[in-house]
Amino acid sequence: MTNYGFLIDQRKCIGCHACSTACKSENEVPLGVYRTWVKYVETGTFPNTRRHFQVTRCNHCANPPCVRICPVTAMYQRTDGIVEFDPKVCIGCKACMQACPYDAIYIDPETHNAAKCHFCAHRIDQGLKPACEIVCPEQAIISGDLDDPNSLISQLIAREPVSVRKPEQGTAPKLFYIDADQTTLTPTAAPVASTFMWADVVSEQLVGHHNGNGKPKATREVIPLTAASGATIRAPREQGMGSGSSALMLGGRVAGHMVQTGYNAQHKIPWHWPVPAYLVTKGIGSGIFMAIAAAVGLGLAQLSAPLLATALFVSLLFIAITTGLLVFDLDKPLMFYTILTRPQWRSWLTRGAFVLIGFSAVGGLWFLAEAGAALNFWSEATITGLRLVLAWLGMPLAVLAAVYTAFLFAQAEGRDLWQSPLLPAHLLVQALMVGSGTLLLFVPLMSMPTEFVNLLLWLFAGSLILDLFMILVGEFGIPHASEVAARAAHNISHGRYRSHFWQGAIGLGHIVPVILLGLALLAPALAAPLLAVAGIATIAGLYAFEYAFVMAPQHVPNS
Repeated sequence: MTNYGFLIDQRKCIGCHACSTACKSENEVPLGVYRTWVKYVETGTFPNTRRHFQVTRCNHCANPPCVRICPVTAMYQRTDGIVEFDPKVCIGCKACMQACPYDAIYIDPETHNAAKCHFCAHRIDQGLKPACEIVCPEQAIISGDLDDPNSLISQLIAREPVSVRKPEQGTAPKLFYIDADQTTLTPTAAPVASTFMWADVVSEQLVGHHNGNGKPKATREVIPLTAASGATIRAPREQGMGSGSSALMLGGRVAGHMVQTGYNAQHKIPWHWPVPAYLVTKGIGSGIFMAIAAAVGLGLAQLSAPLLATALFVSLLFIAITTGLLVFDLDKPLMFYTILTRPQWRSWLTRGAFVLIGFSAVGGLWFLAEAGAALNFWSEATITGLRLVLAWLGMPLAVLAAVYTAFLFAQAEGRDLWQSPLLPAHLLVQALMVGSGTLLLFVPLMSMPTEFVNLLLWLFAGSLILDLFMILVGEFGIPHASEVAARAAHNISHGRYRSHFWQGAIGLGHIVPVILLGLALLAPALAAPLLAVAGIATIAGLYAFEYAFVMAPQHVPNS
């Protein structure tokens, strides 16, 4: 069976950009986005310098993560190995952009669908070569059947030492390079200045991505360490971060040589404030349901129909806001319904959509039952059995609604920080924290049984402390396995998003609520308003954390 792949012979590439131009012409690629481009990296100190070129594009992976995460099969892999896309089906969710570890996918500014190099599949189907290969004056681009031992590409790969980008991702890329340099293959190896050779650096992804905030780092005098032999030694550095401003640099230099990026494509950050906001609203909606379902299902408190109807209404309201945010964030929002009509079941976007539907259905049925009893359409006694059934039926759906995003983030292979095994438990704790905190807002407004208020206090205080432990010790206390994840985490705790993290997430979201809880215990008369303020502070702090957690990994370049 045919298995197409690309080979770039960097010994021949002259950096003329003919391939980029031919690709734009052949595929009518708009200005500002690229399906193929040539990255320039310069090394050395004059007069001993060299400019390295790297033709960069979709790797047409044998195990493409963009296909797996797409909820509607807009990204798909043909039987000949080409990873293709269908612009008519794409809903513009941008999940494929997060899944690609190579920054190969963009949103077309004119059609608002995801697009990328598709191997000129329309030409391949007619027995022609891709446009970039035809136009290359040095024959540096070679395509062909990797499974055909007689093809030129197979013979060159067998004979010459070749490299691929990010083999550790497990995507099995089929874009091979001869004589590739590590400074071009590794996205963080070469620093990015304020300008390129022919362009200013304007992408929010690239501006200041090395030092985290775009400003020069303050230097401090370090007392040199001395070994027993008298030799001056370097102090241990932060694990996983490379050193200096580059994965390959030490103190700004590589073995006395300069490294800098001369030119590269600039990519936009796909997800912004709606995604962290959706994480918060989803946590509130599912957390409220888990709190009242635990009280009812385990018999921890006797809750009245008006109280349950109010709590369920608020839960459903936040789930509705969650759905609205998800649709709002789509580049083609009118296509959102296709997740239901043509679901791709390996995608956790698809699974999550159906989880939210199931959760809303059970929650909605329970709300109608309690609202009817509260309005005296029927007695509470008639729905006692139904109440228990719906509480136990809805509990696992609420848990899934709270945690499914962790599995979606795990499919985003371009963002290593999100692929944390701790994330499902962390999202569950966060949901209990903001769900119980939201219910505490109603303590001054409506009558609640003392045992239910006590349950909320225990849930709120326990999840607050556990969440703080998970953040400081679990997510950011243990070194991360990859340099990309380490850079994103450093960007949160010490870089661009340090204010969101320390002042917002830790200070406002955890320290302030703990202090307010203590004051509520010392001054019971003021407990109700103090607990309400604590709930609001926790919600605001969680948004600050989620904003930093969502945005920081997107600032680390993948190309």
